[in-house]
Amino acid sequence: MNSALMLRSSLFLAAAAFLLSPKASLAQDPAPPAQAPPRETAKQQGPAPAAPIRLTLQDALDRARKNSTQYQAALTSAGLAREDRTQARDALLPSVAYNNSAIYTQGTGARAQALGITTPVIFIANNAVHEYVSQANIHEAIDVASVAAWRRASAAAAVARAQAEIASRGLVVTVVQGFYNVAAAQHKLETAKRGADEGDRFLKITQELEHGGEVAHSDVIKAELQMQDRRRQLQETQLMLLNARLDFSVLIFPDFNDNFEVVDDLHAAVPLPTLAEVQQQAARDNPSVRAALAAVQEANHDVLGARAGYLPSLALDYFYGIDAVHFAVNTAVGNQKFSNLGSSIVGSLNIPIWNWGATQSRVKQADLRRAQAKRELSLAQRTLLAEMQSLYAEAETALNEQEGWKRSAELAEDSLRLTTLRYTQGEATVLEVVDAQTTYAQANAGYQDGAVRYRVALANLQTLTGVLTTP
Repeated sequence: MNSALMLRSSLFLAAAAFLLSPKASLAQDPAPPAQAPPRETAKQQGPAPAAPIRLTLQDALDRARKNSTQYQAALTSAGLAREDRTQARDALLPSVAYNNSAIYTQGTGARAQALGITTPVIFIANNAVHEYVSQANIHEAIDVASVAAWRRASAAAAVARAQAEIASRGLVVTVVQGFYNVAAAQHKLETAKRGADEGDRFLKITQELEHGGEVAHSDVIKAELQMQDRRRQLQETQLMLLNARLDFSVLIFPDFNDNFEVVDDLHAAVPLPTLAEVQQQAARDNPSVRAALAAVQEANHDVLGARAGYLPSLALDYFYGIDAVHFAVNTAVGNQKFSNLGSSIVGSLNIPIWNWGATQSRVKQADLRRAQAKRELSLAQRTLLAEMQSLYAEAETALNEQEGWKRSAELAEDSLRLTTLRYTQGEATVLEVVDAQTTYAQANAGYQDGAVRYRVALANLQTLTGVLTTP
C-alpha cells in the first residue's frame, strides 16, 4: 500500500516538473506571430553622423589664416596702404579730362548798343550772350610735395606689409598653442581615466584586505577619499579638454564645429635650430625691425613734404576744343565757314610768400615724428637681440627638460605599480600608495605640459625668424 502511494506521488511530481519546465511551456504555447518592422525606423534613426575632420597643424594654420578676424584686418590695412601708394603715384602723372559748359549771360540790349556800348553782355568777364565750352584738358602739376607724398605712401605700404607679417606670425603662435593644448588635454584625459580606474581598483583591494582582517578601516577611508579625488580630477580633465576644443574650434572654423580631431604629433622629435641659424634668419627676416625701418623712411619723406611748402609749384594745362557762341565745330559768317576748334596752353607758377608760419610748424611736426621713429627703430633692434636670447633659451630649456619629464612619467608609473603590489603584500602603507598615485598624475601632466611648452617656444622663435620648425 505504501509502495503504491509512493509510486503515485513520484509520478505526479515528475509530471508536474515536466509541465512547469521551460521546454514544455515552449512546446505547448504557440509561437507568437512575426511582427513586421516599423516603417519609420530609418527616419527615427536619422542620418549617420559625419566623420570627424582630421586636422594636421598645417591644415589648422591654413584655416586660421582664412578665418582669423585680426589677421584679415591686418591684410586689409596692407591692401589699403597699397592702394594709397597707387593713388599717390597716379597723382604725379598727367590727368586728362573733358570739360563741357554753357554760359548764358544777360545782354545789354539794342538801346545800349545804340548808345555806342560795344560789349554785348552786361558781365565784362563773359565773351558773348551765349558761350559754349567743350574742351579736352591735359593737366600736370609738378611740385616736391607730390613726390614726397608718393614716397611716403610707399614707405607706409612697407610698414603695413610688415605689420601683416607680424600678425601672421602671431597667429601661428596662437594656432600652435591651441592645437597642442587639445593634444595634451587628450593625453591628460587618458591619464586621468587610468588614475580613476586605479583609484577604484585600490579601493577594492583595501576593502578585500579589511574583510580579511589584514588592514584597518582607516585604509579603506583613505582609499575612498583618493578614489573620489581621482574622479573629480577626471571630470576636471574632461572639462579642460572640452574648453580646449571649443577655443580651437572658434579659432579655425568660420562656423561653430566641434566635429574634428587633431593629428597627435605632440611627442614627435623636433630638432632645435642652432643659435647662429636663428640669429641669421632674424637679422634678415624680422618684420618688427623691417616695420621700424620703413617707419623711419616714412618720417623722412614727411619732413621732405613739409619743407616742400617753402618751394614753388608748377602747373601746366593744355586745352583743345571749342569756346564759341555756337555749340558747333564750325561757325558760318556770311558765306564763309570758320572752325571753332583751337588749342591753348596755360602755365601757372605758384610761389609761396607768407602763411603765418604754418609751413614752419609742419616742418617741426615732421621732425618730431622722425625723431620718435628713430627711437622706436633703436628699441626694435635692441628688443630683437634680447628676444633672440630669451626665446632661444626658453626653447633650449624646454627641449632639455623633455627627456627628464618622460623619464619621470615612466618611473612614476613603475613606482605606482610596485607600491600597490607591496601594499597588497603588507610591505607598504596606504599613504605610500596615495603618494605614488599623486606623483604619477603630476608627472604625466608635467610631461604633457613640457611638450606643449617646447612647441610654443618653437612657435615664438618663428616670430623672429619666419621659419616654424616642425617634425
